[in-house]
Amino acid sequence: MSSILLKIALIGGAGIGSQWLAWRIRIPAIALLLLAGLIMGPFTGYLEPKAMLGDLYKPIIGSAVAIILFEGGITLKFREIRETSTAVRRIIFPGGPLVWIFSALAAHYGAGLSWTTSIILGAILVVTGPTVIMPLLRQAQLSQRPASLLRWEAIVNDPIGAIFAVLAFETYLVIHGSHDSTSLAISVVSALVVGIGGGYAMGRLIGWAFVNAYVPEFLKSPVLLTSVLGAFAVSDLILEESGLLTVTVMGITLANTKMASLNELKRFKETVTILLVSGLFILLTASLDMATITSLGWEALIFVFLVLFIARPVAIFLATIGAGLTWQERLMTAWIAPRGIVAVAVSGLFGATLVDMGVADGARLTALTFAIVASTIALHGFTLSPLASLLGLKSADKPGVLIVGGSEWSNALAVQIKDLGLPVMVADSNWNHIRNTRSLEVPVYYGEVLSDAAHHDIAFNRYGHVIAASDDDAYNTLVCNELGPEFGRGNVFQLGRGEGDSARRSVSVTVGGKSLFEPQRDFAKLRVDMFNGWEFATAEHTQPPVKSPETGTDTGAETATTEDAPAEPAADQAHIIFWKKSDGTLVFAQTSKTAKPETGDMVVSFGPKQTAASQDQADTNHPVTDSAGLPSR
Repeated sequence: MSSILLKIALIGGAGIGSQWLAWRIRIPAIALLLLAGLIMGPFTGYLEPKAMLGDLYKPIIGSAVAIILFEGGITLKFREIRETSTAVRRIIFPGGPLVWIFSALAAHYGAGLSWTTSIILGAILVVTGPTVIMPLLRQAQLSQRPASLLRWEAIVNDPIGAIFAVLAFETYLVIHGSHDSTSLAISVVSALVVGIGGGYAMGRLIGWAFVNAYVPEFLKSPVLLTSVLGAFAVSDLILEESGLLTVTVMGITLANTKMASLNELKRFKETVTILLVSGLFILLTASLDMATITSLGWEALIFVFLVLFIARPVAIFLATIGAGLTWQERLMTAWIAPRGIVAVAVSGLFGATLVDMGVADGARLTALTFAIVASTIALHGFTLSPLASLLGLKSADKPGVLIVGGSEWSNALAVQIKDLGLPVMVADSNWNHIRNTRSLEVPVYYGEVLSDAAHHDIAFNRYGHVIAASDDDAYNTLVCNELGPEFGRGNVFQLGRGEGDSARRSVSVTVGGKSLFEPQRDFAKLRVDMFNGWEFATAEHTQPPVKSPETGTDTGAETATTEDAPAEPAADQAHIIFWKKSDGTLVFAQTSKTAKPETGDMVVSFGPKQTAASQDQADTNHPVTDSAGLPSR
């Protein structure tokens, strides 16, 4: 027992450790999970999941896959598919089915698999995992349209590819009489009723119970999790292997219901899914044996080549004819298609099931999927950025700033950011607040930034920071709370909370974002500042000259250090908001109390005219600077 507990603990530690390390060094986590599983499994023989778990191996894998597919389904909204561009819809359909057909042909003629295994594997390879493509897109900094194509394909195809695989497997079971039905027609109807009908009915029931408050808030996540597992188990009892289709349809149904708590449920499911993905991927990788890996041989290389260089590119080029894309965008989309955890999880479950049912080459299903996953992670991960540069599809912009809340102050800040050559947008649901913003040629979003429509219309990947600057402290806190998980808690800022009756009216300091000013300045105080002539200014940071202790003469700016600058400005001094470094990245003053601008950084500050950062009256040889090392007027 102690040995099993230790192995379970090592699986958890290796999984989460791989996720953390991947985040630190900015590579897809699946690459490190794959390496960890191989080391713990076939390379060392320390971990043998099938022997360790025994009869529980398949139910554990099946339950984990069910939760992962449900989480993928709950992200798929019909409105989002309807509102995507023609190119995205073409890539999904007919692109998805074409990838399925060509990949199945590659598996049969290239890898020598039976038609049964080939068709199921072809369906699995339709999936392009968002857990892999999203980190790649953040690092590659693609321009907006090709990034949108790849992002939407990954999000939508994640559940659709899994549905294709489930349908292919169900068809195999029906044709081969594995379902206890008297005729093919009855078997097909049973699969549709139990899988699709059951998932839809369960999703509607859960949605109705949640919307009408029959389940308290603190129980919604546990009820949802147990309902997924229950629906999966009951569906499999009624009709063998129909549970995956049931939970996927259940997730899609819930995604398209109007539930106020859906975002909270999604975050809970994402947390659970990360834990399951980490452990499941290591279990599946460790379950491979060296004999299966070494048996792949040249057939596996031929299969990988056919899928990556023929099946996917041909399918995408055919699907996007007349879709309004440039040849560079079509080539980029045809090449980049990294597979992820859903492909591995589904292949591991179906591979084990096929082996149990006597399909001889079912064991190769998982191994070949791993070969595709490893190849796409390596080839696509390392070629995305260079290929984007070669094709001219790389965005020249560094991540900019999304300002929520239009005002005279927001407009002035947005102009400074725009003049620095960085993306900026001002979002507000009140047209009067952003009416003047458009005249400044600053992009605006007229609508609620927290709505589903905003997540579709705004290219959030263009912005690395959020400033909540509305006149409502509570709303600013809400914006930071909602967007914090997406941008990172250290990258969301809000105006200072209002003073006065703080004990009863202020929002808890444990929620919301970082304060943009120190000491704090709220919306009302900033409005007074603007009325009194305060302004933004941008200047290159210079070091103040230092007096020699022996001669009393200037020794040159190069001997000064930024540590001489005070940590906080006085009330009548310019407040440093952020500075742009030479590589284009932004550093906000309140991100770290120890962070200081360096020589050559472009510093944006806000303060009275006489102390705002400016070089207008700087002396040619010895510029006049304030105590923060910034040129003053």
